[in-house]
Amino acid sequence: MWMIISDTHDNVEKLKKVKQIVKENDVDTIFHCGDYVAPFSLPYIIIDGVQFFGIYGNNDGEILGLNKKSNGIITHGPKSFEHQGHKIYMMHEPYSLKAAENSSLYDFIFFGHTHEIVTRKSVKSLIINPGEACGYLTGKSTLCILNPENKEYKIIEL
Repeated sequence: MWMIISDTHDNVEKLKKVKQIVKENDVDTIFHCGDYVAPFSLPYIIIDGVQFFGIYGNNDGEILGLNKKSNGIITHGPKSFEHQGHKIYMMHEPYSLKAAENSSLYDFIFFGHTHEIVTRKSVKSLIINPGEACGYLTGKSTLCILNPENKEYKIIEL
């Protein structure tokens, strides 16, 4: 199972719940779509034994600290890559969302930034914005658990 999370914005109280959700859902990969904000939040989402893919968001002011604390695994987006036989496109701000969706190149497209949950299917892609994990703007702290094999997903409230 995969976890898609975004816009954590240093909300440690919500981040403390991530490890339990990883365990309960047998998550082997976490995708973070940006806006961690500060490096002290990373130990709650970069977990031993769980693969991690992360990109920076527009509110990540401590890029050097985040880079150092993550050992360089957080990168600038958008990012296109393959994982477990699936083609993935990740971004924070959805500037290239339509182009990625219309390309029909990707099995999954993940993004954040808007703090709004988006789950929809295009011709080829499953498009997911897990909403905001922090809960600051919408009052709902959410993430997404995804089975990449059958493209079934569920939104979990923290």
